[in-house]
Amino acid sequence: MSSRVEDDTPSAAENSVVELTIEPRVRSLGEFDVRRVLPAAKRRMVGPFVFLDHMGPAEFPPNHGIAVRPHPHIGLATITYLFEGEIMHRDSLGYRQLIQAGAVNLMTAGRGIVHSERASDDIAVTSKLHGIQSWIALPLELEEMEPSFLHYPAASLPEQQLDGCTVRVIMGSAYGLQSPVLTYSPTLYFEATLPAGTELTLLDEAPERAVYIAAGRATLGEHVYGEGTLVVLRPGTAAPLRADIDTRAIVVGGASIGPRHIWWNFVSSSEARIERAKRDWAEMRMGRVPGDDEFIPLPNN
Repeated sequence: MSSRVEDDTPSAAENSVVELTIEPRVRSLGEFDVRRVLPAAKRRMVGPFVFLDHMGPAEFPPNHGIAVRPHPHIGLATITYLFEGEIMHRDSLGYRQLIQAGAVNLMTAGRGIVHSERASDDIAVTSKLHGIQSWIALPLELEEMEPSFLHYPAASLPEQQLDGCTVRVIMGSAYGLQSPVLTYSPTLYFEATLPAGTELTLLDEAPERAVYIAAGRATLGEHVYGEGTLVVLRPGTAAPLRADIDTRAIVVGGASIGPRHIWWNFVSSSEARIERAKRDWAEMRMGRVPGDDEFIPLPNN
């Protein structure tokens, strides 16, 4: 398993559009690996996005699948978006929701929530999983809001064709399309699929933006970026993204909401609040997931 972060300084030729690039750290979840690009050493957040994991692509044999035991969160909202496969979400509010490719699960932790992510009940056949899990930090005034869970079917997300490319807006607005997914601060999040040889201009639609190459290879500025690279764009620039081969990219960003502390699954503007969350979980005061009696213990460090 690799655990390195590379933040490369772009060449002078690409300084006009690219601020920096981040290569992922690979982290094992036991059943499969994820590639983590946020937070990174030189860039902790992009807009409200404080965490970005690329799950898979992974293939599971019959009777196997993702098995993330119940664990807690505070001060954030999680966004699960799948390209392929499905995950069963359960939480301490009593929600049980199967998410499939193209849909969105938005779980808002606020003052605290516990959830698990497991394979669906029908895993008797070979299955696949590929997608993005991200966290957005909540604004200061909402950090202690009541927890909630919302599910948005795939058909509810707007998409359109642009110069041979497909843009699908997951949160916020882009290219004149508005997603129905709830946001807590100005947020940009969309998926773009680019057949080989096509080009999509990444418009200046948010104060902070980054593009993640989820599959394929594309040229941005004067440099070619491959799968797994997060490219942070300079503010105030329109950046043409050209697909060298069939490419899938996601663009995230929005307005900065200020720095946050992150420890394990806890995000807060207050270190003292994170310490309280540690104690609450260690003493099992954050609730349980009905029907799922396992749990992930508090880490030792």
